[in-house]
Amino acid sequence: MPCNDTLIDSHCHLDAPEFAADLAAVIARSREAGVRHWVVPAVTAASFATTQAMALRFGAWPAYGLHPLYIQQHRDDDLALLAHWLAGRDDAPLPVAVGEIGLDGYVPGLDMARQLQFFEAQLKLARDLDLPVIVHIRRSQDLVLKALRKWRVKGGIAHAFNGSRQQADEFLKLGFVLGFGGAMTYSGSQRIRKLASELPLDAIVLETDAPDIPPAWLAGPPPTRNEPAELPRIAAELAQLRQLALPEVIRVTSANVRRVLALP
Repeated sequence: MPCNDTLIDSHCHLDAPEFAADLAAVIARSREAGVRHWVVPAVTAASFATTQAMALRFGAWPAYGLHPLYIQQHRDDDLALLAHWLAGRDDAPLPVAVGEIGLDGYVPGLDMARQLQFFEAQLKLARDLDLPVIVHIRRSQDLVLKALRKWRVKGGIAHAFNGSRQQADEFLKLGFVLGFGGAMTYSGSQRIRKLASELPLDAIVLETDAPDIPPAWLAGPPPTRNEPAELPRIAAELAQLRQLALPEVIRVTSANVRRVLALP
């Protein structure tokens, strides 16, 4: 579904191994579909260089962070390395956020105390560097909100939001916007669809989380790899839920990404 307006995929992992073999083709399909800007959050210290190289090659906006799903891989000195990468350098694009960071209460066996240690350390870095954050909040919304109230960063994106309306409002009070993507396209995702239809439009950004969270039309079986080129169809789903024209949804949600991440 090509579109004439430019969409921003506010969260996709173009640096992931799943794209290594055909990334140029993935980017070409994305641009043809009208998605010509991408925010790409790194997830481990080992991936920072790959994220930067991808951003330099294709003009993506990088973010650097230590993802809670990989808490068993993260070392204490990764935080110092993260601080170095967040400071940037003259010949590379500056990071637009600290991310992907946060907490995960869904996957069993993840040490929540250590997750909190790394999350708060990264929030302190974001506050000290005056950077927004991109937060992972799976089954951890209240714990994430508590940490955000403590550290008072400059806002950011609550990625793949699936909490309550009350929790949504609390994120908005802290200067965040909420990311909606593939999960919103499933008819059974009633709470997410209700939130997407009722929240202020200036509180919403669109994302794919590619290669993950495939939209309903890619669900399979077997499931198909998600790509940024699917974002116009996700935008059309949001437009239909809100009974708005698609160009208006594209215009506002893309402006929201630029505002909260201070993008050019």
